[in-house]
Amino acid sequence: MKTGLKAMPATFSIVACDLDAGEWGVAVQSRYFAVGAAVPYARAGVGAVATQAWFHPDHGRRALALLAEGQAAPAVLERLLAGDPARRVRQLAVVDARGQVAAWTGPDCIEWAGHRWGRHFSCQGNILAGPEVVSAMAEAFEGGGGRLADRLVAALRAGQGAGGDRRGKQSAALLVVREGTGFAGIGDRGVDIRVDDHPEPIEELARLLEVYRGTVWGQLAEGAVRLLERETVQFLQAILARAGAYRGETHGDLDAATRLALEEFARARGLEGEVLADQVGRGLFRALCEAYERAG
Repeated sequence: MKTGLKAMPATFSIVACDLDAGEWGVAVQSRYFAVGAAVPYARAGVGAVATQAWFHPDHGRRALALLAEGQAAPAVLERLLAGDPARRVRQLAVVDARGQVAAWTGPDCIEWAGHRWGRHFSCQGNILAGPEVVSAMAEAFEGGGGRLADRLVAALRAGQGAGGDRRGKQSAALLVVREGTGFAGIGDRGVDIRVDDHPEPIEELARLLEVYRGTVWGQLAEGAVRLLERETVQFLQAILARAGAYRGETHGDLDAATRLALEEFARARGLEGEVLADQVGRGLFRALCEAYERAG
């Protein structure tokens, strides 16, 4: 152990992006309360950042600001650490808009501490069982399938399986950003899930991710809203009514009147292709939400 600092939010995390999907994200687990409030930062089209060990909240915000200016991940990391009197106990990882990665583990972070990066991702941690933790995370991410959120959770599971934080488990978080996947299709927070205090935080995080995918907003982040649940259709009918496109009841049945209103709304905006048998495309749903807001 290289330092006497005891209050470090020690953790293991992964920052990554999927350039084809236009997604950037961070996943993290720690024996520290509410780690999601401290470590992850991300902005669609800009990049993702993890700041941990003796973390500095301004590093996350500053990193995103520098990335937004077009600076590459290595240059951003260098700027953040330059003149930082506590850089020897900082741990940082950055992935930029082009998928370039940079990471830093200060020499005085509590052992085991280190990082491993690959194409479009970096895994890092401190107070870990050993280097096998970040190696397992990297292998799981590189070999995993599904969306970015799935691969990030798989990396956390692998890290925990290899020993994880040697103090134990308490909290976890998952942040994935993609343009147009926020509330009402506005903003970029497609997935923003936190488990602040739980005996099995990673498994709870995985469970919540599946619950989230069953919601309207979770479906929107995946690319389309499925019209399979009565509550979802009621929500759609309420939006259509507020936008002046539907005059029926919000009964939750995808009947002929509801479908006709939806098809006419889509046709007027050149979005006919986004009305399917049991789905509404992301662009159409966003247009519906914007019309709803304009209706006042």
